[in-house]
Amino acid sequence: MYNCPERECPQLAIIIPCYNEELCVKTTADQLIYVLKDLISKGKIKDTSYLYFIDDGSKDSTWNIIEDMHKSNPIIKGTKFIRNYGNQRALMAGLESVNKLGCDCVVSIDADLQQDERAIEKFIDEYMKGYDIVLGIRNDRNTDSFFKKFTAEAFYKTMKLLGANIPMNHSDYRLVSKRTLDIMDSYQEKLFFLRGFFNEVGLPTTHVSFNVKKRMAGESKFNFSSLMALALNGITSYSVVPLRFVAVLGFFMAFFGFAVGIETVIEKLFWHNSPNGWATNIIVMCAFGGIQLFCLGIIGEYVGQLYREVKARPRYIKDKELI
Repeated sequence: MYNCPERECPQLAIIIPCYNEELCVKTTADQLIYVLKDLISKGKIKDTSYLYFIDDGSKDSTWNIIEDMHKSNPIIKGTKFIRNYGNQRALMAGLESVNKLGCDCVVSIDADLQQDERAIEKFIDEYMKGYDIVLGIRNDRNTDSFFKKFTAEAFYKTMKLLGANIPMNHSDYRLVSKRTLDIMDSYQEKLFFLRGFFNEVGLPTTHVSFNVKKRMAGESKFNFSSLMALALNGITSYSVVPLRFVAVLGFFMAFFGFAVGIETVIEKLFWHNSPNGWATNIIVMCAFGGIQLFCLGIIGEYVGQLYREVKARPRYIKDKELI
């Protein structure tokens, strides 16, 4: 346990990325305001704590609802992107924005509120013990489909194998301190993988378990392509193991070819046999060709990552902001 006696009652910011969430954004805001008021009444957070919504280019009335809530309750703040940039960039915008507005710590939570908002009190308790990063770990995946369970487990196990030891069943429900946000500002890459950063940075870290609820309305905006893009970004951002795998595989392919060549020469010289079997040759050629294309694809992902970083385009562009 870390002791941090100098920590006082913190100003908490809760960031909520949302995309086409008109069916649940009002209910989410009401429930989170209740959480804030409860924590304020218990003396665990300051009464200047607030909510910060990030509208990731929604095409429905999500932003209009956020604006109306802001007018009636200034505790609700937010920003709107000019287009959809994706969940990770929305989270980045929220973290950077609340760091500029001012806060002692920040919690990120999904707009559908499947993540149990009551765990925020446990996050604050751990923060007061001196932890700068408190990860939310879901107890189970009973609300997920078989496909989502399988792909999620495969992602975490793959990341662990590649050296990014991200805790199993941790998504983007977490608390981080202002100290963490200040360190994050020094990272300049555009394709920022948050889960990898919080695992790598090395600040005092702990976790809180929580239950996952059924989605209150609408459908999840994550699909296979978006999850695959997140996984590839994570792998290429925090591991060069795939590139080493390509090098090792290339070595063994060359060794295999060299060995087959020697075996062919020996057969010709001593037994006067010539290699035959068109089917075998075609199968081997197709297999080697497939391996080569797979390796080129891995290299291409890293080249693409460098290409996007070198262009240095902004992570996102804000259209409007409510403060």
